[in-house]
Amino acid sequence: MISFEKSIYIDRPPQEVFDYMSDPANDAEWRSGSRVAEWSSEGSVGVGSTMRSEDSFLGRKVDTTSKITSWDPPHQYSFKSVGGSFPAEFSFQLRSEGSGKQLTASGEIEFSGVFKLVEWLFGYQIGKQAVDDFDTLKTILEVD
Repeated sequence: MISFEKSIYIDRPPQEVFDYMSDPANDAEWRSGSRVAEWSSEGSVGVGSTMRSEDSFLGRKVDTTSKITSWDPPHQYSFKSVGGSFPAEFSFQLRSEGSGKQLTASGEIEFSGVFKLVEWLFGYQIGKQAVDDFDTLKTILEVD
């Protein structure tokens, strides 16, 4: 299993940070592996809402369905995969700091079979991608 945690400060109002990054339609703008992401459930967003995503990881197409497991705007949200290649859980915590937010993302991804043999490579790539993605997110949100 791969576990990770990354933090970054974003100088924007808390609700703006939360609204932007919790909307899967924005994923392709700031997540380098994202191709398409959208809500797949109807109604207001909250615990139990589902989203569908198509990502690219190490040249491989990865389709995933995820379910929101916690929803507390503008402070925190979490989701877990309920369909796709790899079981995963992610959590985003936003803590006020000055005029902006300290954003901390954490996650766990479980690999199996032949993928378990090169889990270390996946861990390295995921860590590198998370740093790059957070830098992109910060740049997008801090542009006036």
